[in-house]
Amino acid sequence: MEIDISGAVQGFVQDIEKQVASRAERAAHVIRKHELSVLSNNPKRSGKVYRKPASNKTYTASAPGEPPALRTGDLRRSFRPLAKSEIVQSAKHYTPGIRTDVKYAPFLEDGTSKISPRPYAEEIKRKAFPEVKAIFEEKYT
Repeated sequence: MEIDISGAVQGFVQDIEKQVASRAERAAHVIRKHELSVLSNNPKRSGKVYRKPASNKTYTASAPGEPPALRTGDLRRSFRPLAKSEIVQSAKHYTPGIRTDVKYAPFLEDGTSKISPRPYAEEIKRKAFPEVKAIFEEKYT
């Protein structure tokens, strides 16, 4: 007598895949939360003080090596959570992250010939990692 359990196994695999996809979405939102924190209006900036255009208000710019200062908030608001899935060697891989279409984001992160880098990605990763790790370490049901 032969017993075929392939249907049950396939159902279990599909359940796990759904849970992993859900966790990737949750992790992407955690990363977004920490992006908002890192790119906040941090009063500890140590760059030059500038007057905001068309205003009497001022803001303190970031110094080289600090995350970008918040002036208009466009960069900070532009990031969106992203849970990417792809098949690698017949296995599905999920990657949580954030994405922006702001053209100057890489120039701030990496710098240019005219400005020094204002890195923010590593700090976001560092702050988000413990929560993201905990999400993926939860028990699968």
